[in-house]
Formats: sequence, C-alpha cells, structure tokens
Amino acid sequence: MKLKYIIPILIISLSTIGCSTDDNDTPIVDEIQNLVKIQEIKNSDHTIELYNKTGKFTTGYNNVTIRIKDNTNDSYFENLSISWMPVMKMPAMQHSCPKSAITKITDKKTLYEGSVIYQMTNTNGSGWSLTFEYTIDNEDYTATDTISVIQSEKQNVASFMGSDNKKYIVALIEPKAPIIGINDLIIGLYKMENMMSFPVVQDYRIMLDPRMPGMGNHSSPNNTDLSYDTTDNIYHGDLSLTMTGYWVLNLKLMDSDDSLLKGEDVTESNERSSLYLELEF
Repeated sequence: MKLKYIIPILIISLSTIGCSTDDNDTPIVDEIQNLVKIQEIKNSDHTIELYNKTGKFTTGYNNVTIRIKDNTNDSYFENLSISWMPVMKMPAMQHSCPKSAITKITDKKTLYEGSVIYQMTNTNGSGWSLTFEYTIDNEDYTATDTISVIQSEKQNVASFMGSDNKKYIVALIEPKAPIIGINDLIIGLYKMENMMSFPVVQDYRIMLDPRMPGMGNHSSPNNTDLSYDTTDNIYHGDLSLTMTGYWVLNLKLMDSDDSLLKGEDVTESNERSSLYLELEF
C-alpha cells in the first residue's frame, strides 16, 4: 500500500483511540439534585447531611433524605445501619415525636430516607435536638445537635386526648400541592405509647368533612373517609376540593370497634370539629 494511503488511515485510527470511552469509567451522578440541605450534624469522624425539598424542618410531616460523609476523604458511605431520635426539651420534661425507620433508597448509592412529624415548636423554632446512631464496619457511632423547626402557617398536625384517655397525633401528609378536583388524601395516625415512643395506629377510621369557612362553610361532593393501608402504614381517602382558597378538613376518629375517640359532626350550630387539619391553595 502506498504511503499516501497509509498516513490517513493511521490518523483516523489514532483519533478513534483518543476519543474512546473507558468502559470502567462511571459518570458522576448528582444524587441530591433538586434537594436542599437542611443542615449538617457532625462528630469527629463523620458528617451527617440532611436534605428535603425546602431546606427546613417545619411542624407536621417532614420527609428527610440523609447521607453520611467520611471526614477523612470526603467520600459517602453506601452501606450502613442508621437510626434517629428527635427530642423536644421543655422546662419540666422532654419528649419525642412520631418517626419512621431510616431506610436505604433503593436506586441511590449513598442516600437514605425517613420521615419525622414534629407536633410543636417554640416560638423561635428552638427546643428540638436530633440524635443519630449508626454502625459502619461493625463499629458504632453517634452524632447529635440542635435543630430548628419552623411553625407551619396552617394546622397540618394535631395532638389530642381521645375518649379512651390515650394521646394521639394526626398529621397531613398529602396533598402537598392540592388541585381543584379529587385529591389523594393521606394522613398519618400515631398513639403516644410513652414520652419517647409514638407507634402507628392500625385499623382505625378517620371520617372526613371538608368545609370552606369563608364561603358559607360549604362542603364538597365525592369525598371518602380514610382507611388504614397495610402497604405503607398510613391512612388514605379522597378529598374533593371544588375551588381554591382556605379549607378546613373536619375529622372524626373512630377506633376498630367504631367507637368515637375525637371529633364532632359539622352542623349549623357547630361550624368546626374539635379535630381538624387545614390547607390553602
């Protein structure tokens, strides 16, 4: 083959080699894309990073994304066991709140998630601390710090004593972005076992009567009461919103024997149940 043909072939071959992608190269994925950091909780070895959609804790339901960084090399751990304990310190006592277990997000390498329901806060957002306990390579660690919890504008959580003399907490989980029409209504229901334990309540019923106080306290059609779902351990129903504005979700809590624990019917003389949640859109 003549030289004038060999040179172009060599150039093309070298260019192809130079532009090839190593099969072992893994593209860097931003696992916290679209999340906002709430804060970091540190000890001498690790940094626990807390994220959600807003970058803050508020009273009511909070879904939290978590990852733990090794302070020696800024890498993130992919396999560990982790738990948490929120504590509200008051002058004469302290208590916790409902919370889920922390689990690995299946399609993420370094991210874990859990939910926590803050039922109260001080006027300046203080009072709460958050402690993490976790295990890496069979070694146990702990990290704790104070956190700020902002008071939500609307009542998205309610703590109350039932007619059975037991304390309950209900929290609005969905809808976060209500629409005109039928919304999936999701509410968490928890019972205070003791000051540090708030397990999920199963197989009760939450009756629903949504009203618009600013519009003659009218209701809406096609609502359904909430029932317990064993797949996610929370309560689901249908919420019909016929127009934008301020709504009160009047509730009645019935136990597994269909006994009324809290709440009343809305009538002309009783415009609101003693058990209710709020939303506005």
